Amino acid sequence: MSNEGKYVIHASIRTDGTVARKDVIGAIFGQTEGLLGDQLQLRKLQRTGRIGHVDVVLHQNKGKVQGEILVTSSLDQVSTAVIGAALETIERIGPCKSSIKVKQIENIRSAKRDHVIDRAKELLVSLVNSGTDESKNILEEVRSVLTLDTEIEISGMTAGPNVENSEAIIIVEGRNDVRNLLKYGIKNAIATMGSGINSELLTLASKKKIVTAFLDGDRGGKLLLMELSGKLGKSLTHVSIAPQSREVEHLEGKVITKCLNQKEVASKAVARTQIEIQKDDDETVGTGSELLEAPDHVKKWAELLEGLPRNNAVIILEDGTTTDPIGASSLKESLEETKGAQGLVFAGKINDKIFDYASGAGIENVLGNSRGKVSRKQDVQAFSPDDF
Repeated sequence: MSNEGKYVIHASIRTDGTVARKDVIGAIFGQTEGLLGDQLQLRKLQRTGRIGHVDVVLHQNKGKVQGEILVTSSLDQVSTAVIGAALETIERIGPCKSSIKVKQIENIRSAKRDHVIDRAKELLVSLVNSGTDESKNILEEVRSVLTLDTEIEISGMTAGPNVENSEAIIIVEGRNDVRNLLKYGIKNAIATMGSGINSELLTLASKKKIVTAFLDGDRGGKLLLMELSGKLGKSLTHVSIAPQSREVEHLEGKVITKCLNQKEVASKAVARTQIEIQKDDDETVGTGSELLEAPDHVKKWAELLEGLPRNNAVIILEDGTTTDPIGASSLKESLEETKGAQGLVFAGKINDKIFDYASGAGIENVLGNSRGKVSRKQDVQAFSPDDF
C-alpha cells in the first residue's frame, strides 16, 4: 500500500501486443493531457504532489500483456473518480490496442483503520496469552537447565542428542521447538531451521523407520508440511499439528504429549492440508460460492449452448462472431492461435483447465453448462445459465 495520498486507483490493463511499463506511463500522461482541463492535468498534479507515483506491473503471455496500474491521489473524491474514468479512455498504447478498467478506488485511511483494528486484536490476544507464561511450574523452569544444554548440531540443524541413533525422529521448524521438546524429555527432534529442506535431513530421514513432522498450528505450519511432503516423499510417515494458532515452541508438556499421541498418517494429513490451503487461498482472492449477476452480453451467449456438442466450445470474437465448434482436446491450441478472443462458451462444466485456457488467452468471461463453487479464478469470471 502506498504511503502517500488519500486514495489509490486500482485499474487492470490488457493489450493485444507487447508493451513496456514506460509505454503505459507515457500513454497515461500523454493521452489524458488536455482531456480534463487545466485543473486536472496529471503532470501538473504530480509536480504539486496531488497525484503520487504511478505504479505499473505487467505480465506478458503469448504476445499479450496483462497487468495492474496503481495511481495514488490526494485530491477529493470527485476529482479522483474523474481521473479514474479518464484512464479508461486510453484505447491504444503505442501500436497496440489496449483496454484499461478501474476495479476500485481504495480509501487508504479506511484501509489503515481496518489494519489498526486487526493488528490491535492480534496484539491483545498475544498479551492475554503471554500471561500464561507467568504461571509456569517452577519445577519445570528449573528442570529445563538440565536439558537445554544437551542439544547438538547436525549440518547446521539444531537437534536432540538421540536423533542420530534413534529409529524415529521428529522434524520441527526451529531451534526453540527442539529446545521446548528437550525440556519435556523428548530428545529425538531436529529442526529444519526455516531455510529450506537440508539435503542432510533428507538422507537422515531415509534411514529412519518413523519420521514425524510436528508443526505449528498456523498457515506457516501447513506450508512447511507441503514442502516436507514434497521433499521427503514416502520417508515422511506421520504428521502432528499443534493446536490452532499455537506454536510448538510454546506448548506445555501435556499438550505436546497429546499432539504426538494423536499423530496422523502422513498421506492423510497432507491431503487434508492441501484442501485447507486451497480453501484459504480461494477466500483470500475472493473465489468461492457467490451470487452472480451475468452481464447482458453473456446472457445472449446462452443461445450458443443450444445444440453445441458436449465438451465442445466456441470462441467469441471481437466483432461478436464465433468460431466453429472446437473439441476439448483442441481448445487450448485454438485459443492460442485465435486473435481478439473476447469470450468462451463451453458445453460442459467449467473446471480448472477452462480457467487456465481462458486466462492464457486474455478472456475475462466464460459461460458453461455448469460451474463449481469457484466462480472466479485468474481474472476469469465463470457463469452458467443458473446465474441468469
